[in-house]
Amino acid sequence: MGTCWGDISENVRVEVPNTDCSLPTKVFWIAGIVKLAGYNALLRYEGFENDSGLDFWCNICGSDIHPVGWCAASGKPLVPPRTIQHKYANWKAFLVKRLTGAKTLPPDFSQKVSESMQYPFKPCMRVEVVDKRHLCRTRVAVVESVIGGRLRLVYEESEDRTDDFWCHMHSPLIHHIGWSRSIGHRFKRSDITKKQDGHFDTPPHLFAKVKEVDQSGEWFKEGMKLEAIDPLNLSTICVATIRKVLADGFLMIGIDGSEAADGSDWFCYHATSPSIFPVGFCEINMIELTPPRGYTKLPFKWFDYLRETGSIAAPVKLFNKDVPNHGFRVGMKLEAVDLMEPRLICVATVTRIIHRLLRIHFDGWEEEYDQWVDCESPDLYPVGWCQLTGYQLQPPASQCKLVYRKGVLL
Repeated sequence: MGTCWGDISENVRVEVPNTDCSLPTKVFWIAGIVKLAGYNALLRYEGFENDSGLDFWCNICGSDIHPVGWCAASGKPLVPPRTIQHKYANWKAFLVKRLTGAKTLPPDFSQKVSESMQYPFKPCMRVEVVDKRHLCRTRVAVVESVIGGRLRLVYEESEDRTDDFWCHMHSPLIHHIGWSRSIGHRFKRSDITKKQDGHFDTPPHLFAKVKEVDQSGEWFKEGMKLEAIDPLNLSTICVATIRKVLADGFLMIGIDGSEAADGSDWFCYHATSPSIFPVGFCEINMIELTPPRGYTKLPFKWFDYLRETGSIAAPVKLFNKDVPNHGFRVGMKLEAVDLMEPRLICVATVTRIIHRLLRIHFDGWEEEYDQWVDCESPDLYPVGWCQLTGYQLQPPASQCKLVYRKGVLL
């Protein structure tokens, strides 16, 4: 809905069900938007002036919200709320006066909502997706379901269809069939020799496009050092090394001091990824840089570490410096995917902003569960997104409840 949200603002009038009514049939009345919070709007019935006693929240994209004039066109009755029904003798004249020159929703608003919730990915499509148990490689998975553009993917060899992975259709973790071979990425070959009935490869044009880069001149090289968000602990930015340079601008990154000997925990980031940073990024922006595990010369100094390891820093000019005018502010609420448990979407707060990087805090959880996320991540949603799409929203964790997280009773 981002492209047509300019039609929504405070004082916009809409027709909504009148809940302050004793009639046996469903009737409507006009309300004005008092306040917006994501997809949700605080509405006040016309005629209540400054009285907020019957104000109510609703999802502005809901099926019961209509532009002014919808009732007349649909033959639905407009009935003033019982609390104020005797306030005016001539309600029609009151409405004419109040609504002259007022803004309402565009007549095709419900159609735009419907169109924005149509997704090109369909069940039975095959994709290549990161192997959640071995981050260095991809596997074939099949789209099981699509909710709000989020995909439940079942790895192709999962016989009971429980070995799954959730991600958004625009996630950098999914690719078309054949992607891994084309860029030189590791790939787990399937034991299944032919596609199962009804399964088909997702058309390549449906996947998020990465920015084209020129690798012919000065470019990233194996062994160069940088700073990177740890894919296994998204609350930390770590000392990291380029382990392999792939085609089309992709890089395999290892977190210093914690790499498996076989490279099975290397992770693929594109050169333009907002999750990798030049040496010194954390120091400049007063972020705590996580040193290599077991490194004892603390506080960590990049100059000393580069000399000790006989390595060089990746050139600053090769990193993505684009910072969109994203509009996020510290303290804003949103609905965010817990990327360590990506089937979960939680109530969250923006607690820090560094250029395009957002620190996301999951309400009710300790700060150690915070995650660094890009401002344009497809895993961040406005308040009300889960209600609109029918996705389950995880409420803030309560200290007085027993809560399970990652299989541990807290």
